Amino acid sequence: MTDTKNQFPQLFLRLALGLTMLSAVADRFGWWSKENSAWGNMSSFEDYTRQLTFFLPASLSTFSAYAATFLEILLPVMLILGFKTKIAAYGTSILLLIFALSMSVALGVKAPLNYSVWVGSAASLLLAVQQHYSLSIDQLTKK
Repeated sequence: MTDTKNQFPQLFLRLALGLTMLSAVADRFGWWSKENSAWGNMSSFEDYTRQLTFFLPASLSTFSAYAATFLEILLPVMLILGFKTKIAAYGTSILLLIFALSMSVALGVKAPLNYSVWVGSAASLLLAVQQHYSLSIDQLTKK
């Protein structure tokens, strides 16, 4: 994805990953209507996180809900802007991989497949291994 014919697919991937993750954050902040919401508020997301991290003490589970939310704001903004894209893409891949594994253990393998969590992790990894990021802050600041 380094030549000009691939710059728009790469941008589309960055936008798709970023906006998808920000949509999940908007859901837990209650910014989507009830009909379009999975959680609707942070408390429901904390309950869901406890379900996925049943093996952790309650305090660590709650911490992981807020840590995931922080990362699901930071990483997609970096992807959308194309700022430190390689770091953001690796971070996104790892975050989604942890989420997919937790979902698989807690809910079964079908759950992360239904929500394309594996695809998001793999797509992020593909983005991370690119040598050049077109239409990005990284490209503008490259010396």
